[in-house]
Amino acid sequence: MFLSVFDVFKIGVGPSSSHTMGPMVAGARFLDRLRASPFQPAGLKASLHGSLAFTGKGHATDRATILGLAGFEPASYDHEKAEAALAAIAQTRTIAPEGLPVMRFDPAADLLFDFGPSLPGHANGMILSATDAQGDVILQETYYSIGGGFVLTADEQAGISDADLKAPSPVPYPFRTAAEMLEMAAASGKTIARMKRENERVFRSDAEIDEGLKRIWAVMEACIDRGLVTDGILPGGLKVKRRAKGIHDALLAERGMNLTAPHAINDWMSTYAMAVNEENAAGGQVVTAPTNGAAGVMPAVIRYWLDHVPGATRSRIREFLLTSAAIGGLVKTNASISGAECGCQAEVGSAAAMAAAGLAAVLGGSPEQIENAAEIALEHHLGMTCDPVKGLVQVPCIERNGLGAIKAVSAASLALRGDGTHLVPLDAAIETMRQTGRDMHEKYKETSLGGLAVNVPNC
Repeated sequence: MFLSVFDVFKIGVGPSSSHTMGPMVAGARFLDRLRASPFQPAGLKASLHGSLAFTGKGHATDRATILGLAGFEPASYDHEKAEAALAAIAQTRTIAPEGLPVMRFDPAADLLFDFGPSLPGHANGMILSATDAQGDVILQETYYSIGGGFVLTADEQAGISDADLKAPSPVPYPFRTAAEMLEMAAASGKTIARMKRENERVFRSDAEIDEGLKRIWAVMEACIDRGLVTDGILPGGLKVKRRAKGIHDALLAERGMNLTAPHAINDWMSTYAMAVNEENAAGGQVVTAPTNGAAGVMPAVIRYWLDHVPGATRSRIREFLLTSAAIGGLVKTNASISGAECGCQAEVGSAAAMAAAGLAAVLGGSPEQIENAAEIALEHHLGMTCDPVKGLVQVPCIERNGLGAIKAVSAASLALRGDGTHLVPLDAAIETMRQTGRDMHEKYKETSLGGLAVNVPNC
């Protein structure tokens, strides 16, 4: 199954790819089904299950679901229009998406948080229904938000088999494992980024690929820049203070007075990552990398490379992103990038592996060194839980992205000090993450029922 770089990196809205973007996408998909159906809907209902219920309020899942049913989509999200739509829906208790009649929808009564067992297909499940004038259900669909903004219906989820995943791919380098990736690189003499680009060429031109990658970095960079100049208190009730601007201002002042200690480079990486995740927590525009909760790691490492590493050039950002996407695709195909499924090892751990691989590539690493960098970064996130306080993507998520960026840079540096040979293959680390996630207790997988979420005051 081919995953495009534009599947791994998607432009969207915070605070969560699986809990905000996913439900919004599901709502839009349900509207498409309604438009294509012969039914005359008079009302809409939604129920959230599993992790979507337990942390839905903190992740703005309720808002995202309503907005999706109103016709909003993450890639074209307009904050002012969204706020106006939410206010109108709350006041009129109706919803009127384009191409459909005005339908009853009372957010207080028609959006249910079901705190019972998760739906069978995934921890992030939701059921969307359309009703007739009498209130009887005329169309219903179950959706699963499987991480990174990816959404599947129950039928799609149930229909995916090992045979489907192993089916022949139309791309010239259809590697499904890191071992296959290295074998193909050795046989072809091509870099990982070059193989990934040639796979992308099956579906779009070089100009389209380059323009898409340029857009991805532009959104990432703009997110950093906004976060570095914005202060205040993040929404949600925890009263978490934005810190990226203050740290950045202090770093600039220290550098101007030649007072910077060598270890301050870690603070630069952290503040870049925190800037992104503070924007994400505030509902700003971010890029899944591979998720919103881990959106700060990748741009922080790229910004570190551009601003602090001699010889870095913007022309090679495309190589960085393509290499990273290849690693992200391996993780998603063979394990998960969903915190609700495998904990934060699947989010920040995956992001660190992707960033480490990208950095190793642009620093001249061989395919073997790049694979080693990804493995080191992922290995040292294994077992990391997802336990957001009050269900918000703030504590420990914001700082965790900073530490993930630091680990990514360290992993790339260690890998480049060697020749690429190492004991634990990346495939083994990915499989270990999958098994660890399977065995991890539900309360540590984005439900806010364990860990920091219950050991830190929530108000």
